[in-house]
Amino acid sequence: MRRRFVPHAVAGAVTAVVLAPLALPGYVLRYDMVFVPRQPLSPEMVAPADALPRAVPLDALVSLVNVAVPGWLVQRVALVAVVYLSALGAARLVPARRTGTRVVAALAFGWTPFLAERLLLGQWALLLAYAALPWLVAAARDVRAGRPGALPRLALAAAPAAVTPTGGLIALVTVAVLLPLRSRVTAAALALAAGLNAPWLVAALTGAADGRSDPDGVAAFAARAENWAGSWAALAGTGGIWNAQTVPASRASPLVPVVTLVLLGVAAAGLGELRRRWPGGADRLVVLAAGGFLVAAAGTAPGAPVLEWLVAHLPGTGLLRDGQKFLIPYALVVALGFALGAERIADRLARRFEPAAGRVLLAAAVLLPVAVLPDLAVGAGGALRPVRYPADWDAVAARVAAAPGEVLSLPFEGYQRYAWTRGVVVRDPAPRYLDAPVLMNDALRVGAVTVDGESPRAVAAGAVLAAGRPAASLGVRWVLVRRGPGEPPAGVLTGLRLVHDGPHLRLWENPSAPPAGPAVAGGRRPALLAHLLAAAIVVLAAAALLRTRRRSWYGPRNQQPGEAVPWPSWPRSSSPPLPAPPSDSSASSRRSVR
Repeated sequence: MRRRFVPHAVAGAVTAVVLAPLALPGYVLRYDMVFVPRQPLSPEMVAPADALPRAVPLDALVSLVNVAVPGWLVQRVALVAVVYLSALGAARLVPARRTGTRVVAALAFGWTPFLAERLLLGQWALLLAYAALPWLVAAARDVRAGRPGALPRLALAAAPAAVTPTGGLIALVTVAVLLPLRSRVTAAALALAAGLNAPWLVAALTGAADGRSDPDGVAAFAARAENWAGSWAALAGTGGIWNAQTVPASRASPLVPVVTLVLLGVAAAGLGELRRRWPGGADRLVVLAAGGFLVAAAGTAPGAPVLEWLVAHLPGTGLLRDGQKFLIPYALVVALGFALGAERIADRLARRFEPAAGRVLLAAAVLLPVAVLPDLAVGAGGALRPVRYPADWDAVAARVAAAPGEVLSLPFEGYQRYAWTRGVVVRDPAPRYLDAPVLMNDALRVGAVTVDGESPRAVAAGAVLAAGRPAASLGVRWVLVRRGPGEPPAGVLTGLRLVHDGPHLRLWENPSAPPAGPAVAGGRRPALLAHLLAAAIVVLAAAALLRTRRRSWYGPRNQQPGEAVPWPSWPRSSSPPLPAPPSDSSASSRRSVR
């Protein structure tokens, strides 16, 4: 019972410490993390007309859930799932029977610079892929072992990752690398993973946006140094995000590279143990991690020119610009290796000195991730503190809903600072808050570099506004203006009628705008069918799992939670693997009973 409870308790404690500010009311708004009370479902969320499907099917999924669940609760469930399932998944996956080893794995994967930096950047959907990876690896292991219900578990583990293109790609590659070639079950697993990726793939193939990207984004999104050791050392510690404003202050410490070296040394000592306990499977997992690390480092010299050429000429390779995202498999391998390495060193100390020495070392290994990154606690030092939307937003939303039409959002910047968010940079909430298409700038400013967007209409609108011409000439029905720095000159608002003048927002109506016509869904039918396919895979996988007697994530019923599960050797033998032998303590207890 204790062994079953400990991983949950540790994961719960980590979640409570990291997300403590979420006990307050309101919404955590940071960069890409924008939740609203009720997010309307629009055709643009199924398949963007002239932009790449970066938030497909994420936005549509959130809108559907929002029908029954308020936005503040959706956000809390999502963030709790990210942290809790990350720690619990690593604790379950590590092939060890010792409780302390599983606790080390939970902290090593649930308390990392990667998780901290992506939380501060607001990329909670990418972190769903981070949290799902241990469960996906466990399901792939069980598929290879031929365990009942493994294939539906694999589909359900890949589903959270596939809500974004990057996460879906990581899940698809994970399945392809971990499962053997030329196998019917591998083909089925790949088909399921591809089906879950179908929404954004079909939207990209059928949309009008050019799949090529601005090569200037390679340098802008390249991994960056966080201290004296350089960008590669930052990546080795699972850090190195491109946005310096989202890096915890502790990452600048000159001791961080030294601690990273110690962590990697212990992890290297544990990789041999991982290979021994997971013959064949561990090697494939290491290959996956190495590939992810190389993609993460591709934006730095000497790989930058190659990546620049790829994103400028090969559609879809813009996904690789922010390569640090692909550190997820690497972070998992480091966590597993570190836990097993700490166990191995603790065993040696216990044999040479006394058992207490081994326990002290495991306790130190548990605390090391927290000691090197203390500012992840309490919502990254209060950075994840919720705020409330001003009443202006509800008033504007009601006005727009009464007379639907396209909305131009000003200042013409995709990311803005609002007084009510305490100056935190937030992606414009208008596309999610308003039940109408919103015209906004999709270019991204990173320091002195502006990375071009994909929307031709946004480019045309930017030219009109830069010339100071009236916004009414764009044919929009509404113009939403945020009060404060960057308000447009009077000439831009010529011909418009002010209908809402609040302390934070102003809404202008264009009387000359043509009436909004009915939405044309014909071009989006393939993308809609792809969404239905992905939903059907999830529903059928859940139903199949419920019909399977052994539907637990633990594996066979005679296996204890957290116990090592041998990964079958490659190629698969004709006979099923034998169950793990009982521990010495259980065997001795049976002898004493006899």
